Amino acid sequence: MIKVSHVETHVVGEEGIARAIERLRAGALVALPTETVYGLAALATRADSVAAIFAAKGRPANNPLIVHVADGGGARTVVREWPAIAQTLAEAFWPGPLTLVLPRGASIPDVVTAGLDTVAVRAPAHPLFRRVLEATGPLAAPSANRSNAVSPTRAEHVLASLGGRIELILDGGPCEVGIESTVLSLVGTPTVLRRGAITPEMLRAHIGDVAVRDGIAEGARPSPGMSARHYAPDAEVVFVPRGDDQALRAAMRDDAGALVHTLEHARALRLPDEPMAFAHGLYAALHELDARHARIVIEQVPDAPEWAAVADRLRRAGRLE
Repeated sequence: MIKVSHVETHVVGEEGIARAIERLRAGALVALPTETVYGLAALATRADSVAAIFAAKGRPANNPLIVHVADGGGARTVVREWPAIAQTLAEAFWPGPLTLVLPRGASIPDVVTAGLDTVAVRAPAHPLFRRVLEATGPLAAPSANRSNAVSPTRAEHVLASLGGRIELILDGGPCEVGIESTVLSLVGTPTVLRRGAITPEMLRAHIGDVAVRDGIAEGARPSPGMSARHYAPDAEVVFVPRGDDQALRAAMRDDAGALVHTLEHARALRLPDEPMAFAHGLYAALHELDARHARIVIEQVPDAPEWAAVADRLRRAGRLE
């Protein structure tokens, strides 16, 4: 792929927003902040620009992208059907970290959807992303990092992963949520395809029955985040049981760092023992540990519904192909 000799990084401000809009309209790739993670954006209706996302990330063509819109009205321009259940969910959770999978509209090219007849769509909450969307219309945007690597929650994470491959990063500060959106398919029985901050229990409170599909998809995937190995640092990942100090010390070689939430160690980063606070700091901690250590020892999180999204990310981070 073509290398980019200089990456512009902008702080929050009108100049940065204007520059991002200009480059996107010209067909370039721009990293934008969302409330979940930073996204690598291109105009969703331009197949050539979307193809450049896959090239920049080294992303497999069978892994579809999420199309970002401002609201339900924007969603209707990229889907073929907008059922009442979608409207209910949009009113409850948009803008926010919920992605809906629906029949694809004619405006969305095959490259966005991995050739599937469905499209994943969401309305992000970050004010900078929303300002850009107002000017550009729908944007396709996966996480702004090399494929399968740890997702970026700060502009510097994007630069470290994709510097030399994209032109511009709009710096919106640290992401508020810190893990990717929940993905819910509305094709057939409502089914969670990827866990996130919007839990199955929260969805059921609005629409009743919701199934959950945890696992790995072969071939064209109906949703991002269904690879066996994903959100993964370069370092070796080793898990120890929650609260097991002896196991932690046994796993801590000289080249190791640790990620804990109840234990203590001199080379450990400690996150809060609460699922959403843990999720907020997870990727930043993995980036920091990965830069300093060849092994990352992770204290396992509780086997409880409120921890399921975090557990999913950790499981895929540590899983071999």
